[in-house]
Amino acid sequence: MTEPSFTSDQLVAWRGATTATENTVSAIEQAVSELLDALVTRNQLQPGNLISMVFSVTADLDALFPASVARQRPGWEGIALLDTQQMHVPGDLNHCIRLFAHGWLPKGQFPEHPYLRGAVSLRPDRQ
Repeated sequence: MTEPSFTSDQLVAWRGATTATENTVSAIEQAVSELLDALVTRNQLQPGNLISMVFSVTADLDALFPASVARQRPGWEGIALLDTQQMHVPGDLNHCIRLFAHGWLPKGQFPEHPYLRGAVSLRPDRQ
């Protein structure tokens, strides 16, 4: 699917999350790339399916903006990307990267929400 069709497609939202092994550029790049690959593969997405994506990170991750990893993907130039810091809650999962995305899927196809690595504990019902 390259361009959405308003008669055969539905606007959907995805949630997902992962964890980085440490607060380094390479660890964050690896975690974000893996999360985006899972989102794209599980949902059979092309760049034209995606409208926007917000990344949030816990306060212990500040080596790299996750959106900068997404901006490097071929065809993702037209997707609105934003980074934010996750609200601090005592006992929250460390080194966590969350995403919230909007895009198009064929009507009747349900969005698959990827929760990877340590973030599986956030949504065990999704595995």
